[in-house]
Amino acid sequence: MRRNGGRVVATLLATRPWQVKSNVAFVVGLGLLFLVPGMLVATAVEWGSSGSHNEVALAMGALASLVAGLLLVICTRLEPDMPPAAVFATVAWTWIGSSVFGALPMWFSGEFGSFDNALFESVSGYTATGSTILSPIEEVGRGVLMWRQIIQWYGGMGMVVLAVTILPFLGVGGLSLISAEAPGPTSDRLAPQVSSTARRLWALYGGITIAIAVALLLSGLSLYDAIAHAFTTASTGGFSPYDSSIGHFDSIATEVIIIVGMLLCGVSFTLHWRAVTGNARAYSQSSEFRFYLLVILLAALVAASLNWLNDISGLASSLRNGFFNAVTIGTSTGFGNASASNPGGDFAAWTAGAQSLLLPLMVMGGMTGSTAGGLKVLRAQVMAKYMRVGLLRVKHPHVVARVKLGTTALSEPVLQRVAGLVALYAFTAFAGTLVLSMLGQDLITASSGTISALGNMGPALGEAGPTSNFLVFTRPARAVLMLLMLIGRLEFFAILLVLLAAYERARRVTRIKLRR
Repeated sequence: MRRNGGRVVATLLATRPWQVKSNVAFVVGLGLLFLVPGMLVATAVEWGSSGSHNEVALAMGALASLVAGLLLVICTRLEPDMPPAAVFATVAWTWIGSSVFGALPMWFSGEFGSFDNALFESVSGYTATGSTILSPIEEVGRGVLMWRQIIQWYGGMGMVVLAVTILPFLGVGGLSLISAEAPGPTSDRLAPQVSSTARRLWALYGGITIAIAVALLLSGLSLYDAIAHAFTTASTGGFSPYDSSIGHFDSIATEVIIIVGMLLCGVSFTLHWRAVTGNARAYSQSSEFRFYLLVILLAALVAASLNWLNDISGLASSLRNGFFNAVTIGTSTGFGNASASNPGGDFAAWTAGAQSLLLPLMVMGGMTGSTAGGLKVLRAQVMAKYMRVGLLRVKHPHVVARVKLGTTALSEPVLQRVAGLVALYAFTAFAGTLVLSMLGQDLITASSGTISALGNMGPALGEAGPTSNFLVFTRPARAVLMLLMLIGRLEFFAILLVLLAAYERARRVTRIKLRR
């Protein structure tokens, strides 16, 4: 019945001659419509709280998103086939459009000052980065703060995946959209139909979010705090309605629940689905999963040992902070647990050796198919094995050696694509650091800020540590960081292809004018 209904809707849309064929505009319109329920929830929270009373600002944002979304959906229609360039353009413009309209309630509220500040917060939210310009956070109305949490939850699984969930008549193009929105070296279907795959992803995501919220509620948090932090734990985003983040609660029980939640959502949702549907050995069979846990565990233990040996904090406190920060950085979440009674939670105060362990975690991030950012564990594995095979071939030129993940040998084209993306990541990180340094940031803040933005991590080192905010960056620098967040969230290709298309279009226009 659902399939037939989708065909009927698609037929009706296709028979309107005044509609413009545009997959990009249609899916962007859907993305804007999906913002409306979240804004209305935030409006209700603001109305029911004794905060700053920004109900009108949130309602105006919802109205603007509703009108713009309806116009785009009504005035455009989908084309049956989507070429690769259109897929990437659709994903990129959906993210950009959602970020712009998501910033409207924040801007209308007056809590963020200028529109570019509101846009920075919105981009940081949708990309599940978690960098903020707010200070102090607690002075902002609860509804606006809840909207920050909601946009991270939207961005965690992806607005495009949400579109595919609702619209089965996207057909084959839908799988391309999912792959482009959450790309990786490999992609897995959870069901024969694209829409079924998307629905199962969202069911898992929603179920984990509810489980985290219930656990936080049982640990003593209020309903508002439990839901707010469940949203940004499941999305590995890291926004919190408090300046001191998780440190506001100063509760080991709360931190343990957050750690478990972050670890779960840094794991591939394909593995979760296989485990839920009866394959109890799905986790142990994944070399990426084993590597993911091993790296975070080792980083946590070494960092804790270094801090304890250098008298930064006692053994118990060092272990607590080592594990929390290794997990929050390794999953690209970015929560903090520093408090008045636990100053060792601020990793900016750690030894240089302990801090240096965090940079590789920032770069690597979580597993492919998770809500975490970064280059992904699988690519780190592939590159480590690729380098090992390369060295072996130098030593023994005639040896036959293949890069394997488990029992699967990877082909040269796959290896080349992974190596190319890693090289592109390194070049972008270098270029971002150079530009931020030229815009007035010191080298540590510039480099860690670039890596944090590319990895959708949140806090950085130097002046942009976990107890600071991103107002330490100049306004032009924050614009660069927004671009880096989008590039990192969509793993380069979507944004870079859109920029390349704009560049080529500008060149063509210039040539035409010169000929005239």
